[in-house]
Amino acid sequence: MKGNLFFWLKSYFGFSNKESRGFLFLLPFLTILILFPSVFDLIKKKESVEFEAHYLKQIDSLEKAGIQLLQSPDPVFNYSDTIKGKPESKQSENLNRISILEADSVTLQIVPGIGPGLAGRIIKYKIQLGGFHSPDQLLEIYGLKEETVQELWKYFEFEPLVFQKLNINDLEVADLAKHPYISYAEAKVIFAYRNQHGNYRSADDLKQIKIFKESWIDQLRPYLAF
Repeated sequence: MKGNLFFWLKSYFGFSNKESRGFLFLLPFLTILILFPSVFDLIKKKESVEFEAHYLKQIDSLEKAGIQLLQSPDPVFNYSDTIKGKPESKQSENLNRISILEADSVTLQIVPGIGPGLAGRIIKYKIQLGGFHSPDQLLEIYGLKEETVQELWKYFEFEPLVFQKLNINDLEVADLAKHPYISYAEAKVIFAYRNQHGNYRSADDLKQIKIFKESWIDQLRPYLAF
């Protein structure tokens, strides 16, 4: 049988005996490569179903508010995988319009276009900043589009509040650099200038450091304490 197979390979493909033996050696590996995508797809679909079941269980409270999830073949949901389950006018009758300061990563998902990933980034950024003083600051969040921010104000009210400030005269370089508006290099300059000239009395003292733009200082101003 082996001889017949070699003859067939030689007749149809022009293989020599050595090439035929090499082809037979590689044949099991080629078969695995051909079947692997199908097997992987089955595993992926199984994981997707299990993930979806777990995910829907966690956000059952959102379904009561009129939000449902789109079906997805992928094991990970995209942050925009939410849609309105009922007309907006009907939904608004069931909802309290609360302050954005009271929102958490669950309630933010009531907004069309905001899923768990984006909701988590909004809350994380609010904490890192120390609060929002302007609604435009939400546009600084990666993945949050302007139209989604406009939609957000249909469900939440903006209330400016900076609940955590940086004591610029006490913090070390690493602590200053934790703030989203301050890079590590900028923190080093702030720290070095303080060591040379003494404590800052106001944000305007930062203008003495000529490399800092006034627009950046104004952006940082609400978050500084002296």
